[in-house]
Amino acid sequence: MQNVYTVAQVNSYIKNMFTQDFMLRSVFVKGEVSNCKYHSSGHIYFTLKDAKGIIACVMFAGSRAGLSFRLEEGQMVVVGGTIDVYERDGKYQLYAKQIVLDGAGLLYEKFERLKQKLADMGMFDAAYKKPVPEYITTLGVVTAPTGAAVRDIINIASRRNPYVRIILYPAVVQGDQAAESIVNGIRALERLGVDVMIVGRGGGSIEDLWAFNEEVVAQAVFDCSVPVISAVGHETDTTIIDFVSDLRAPTPSAAAELAVYDYAQLADRLTAYGNMLSHSLSVRLERQKARLEQMKLQLRYLSPAGQIRERRSYCMDLENRLNQRMQAGLTASRHRMALYAERLKGLSPLEKLSQGYAYVETADGESLRDVHQVSYGDPVRIYVKNGTITARAEQTEEAAYGKGIDIGTDI
Repeated sequence: MQNVYTVAQVNSYIKNMFTQDFMLRSVFVKGEVSNCKYHSSGHIYFTLKDAKGIIACVMFAGSRAGLSFRLEEGQMVVVGGTIDVYERDGKYQLYAKQIVLDGAGLLYEKFERLKQKLADMGMFDAAYKKPVPEYITTLGVVTAPTGAAVRDIINIASRRNPYVRIILYPAVVQGDQAAESIVNGIRALERLGVDVMIVGRGGGSIEDLWAFNEEVVAQAVFDCSVPVISAVGHETDTTIIDFVSDLRAPTPSAAAELAVYDYAQLADRLTAYGNMLSHSLSVRLERQKARLEQMKLQLRYLSPAGQIRERRSYCMDLENRLNQRMQAGLTASRHRMALYAERLKGLSPLEKLSQGYAYVETADGESLRDVHQVSYGDPVRIYVKNGTITARAEQTEEAAYGKGIDIGTDI
């Protein structure tokens, strides 16, 4: 009997043959996806088929970085990987390392490579982005002369500001000549000196939009001295010039709104600013008038004439106060004098004389108070109420009342 092998030995031998086949170590297979299943472990199991056959495929979770989209039934894809034998089941299958969509998928790979290249060159850096002017007078547009995109741009720009001048460069935006035509349009409008430029077109497939993914177009946008707004396709469409341009608009209509300011809104804002300015000016004028009046009063007070008036008023006030004090002093003095006069009147000899008393002097003018001051025959002068009497002493007699009264301790 010939040699007998186990199933495991046969499977191992076949696996070894697959392993030694260099072509099977790196192969690309195109087909339609079917029986696609995402396992909880992260692995993806699916089948590739065409009109004449099928092949089992698996993409392990560790290789998922090579898949940039969600794999679904019916997609035409190109799968790159290794064909090997699963020994336990004795089945061969394709172990996928990368998967791209067929046709569009190849373009997408090209798109990613160019995007990475330009990013490494720094063409996407924000430092190179030019600000879009807020108020423009000339708008340049590089797009097809017919279609919804150009109509939307013209309609919206004209509605927002009828005074903005729109210069259209009728470019080819699809096909082999599109990239060159777009580049020529950018350079032509740059030479004309427009304030801002819109470069774009309406929506379409990735193949239709491919001209805006060409490196020459991206370079022309980057080199342009005029701010460029990219407006390619719909909001979900992304092209290379979206990253290179100074501003990206989701649609051509949005690009027109970003490029052209709303004249009516500006007029309303200017009117509001004018009212605010007028109000502020009125308030400031009133404040300055009040300040001027205050300074006028201060000047009137601080002027030489004002100082003289102030000093004159002060002197008059001092004069009035002095007069008041003098009058008060005179009144007090008169009152005091009246008191003194009353007291003096009570002490006046003349007052005593008017009451019947007399005042006697010796010949020497001394007041005669004692009988011993005169002798017999001495002349004396007697003062009475209405005159004087000259007489001589005839007799002196000392009276007991003249000796005084002792007012000692007997009182």
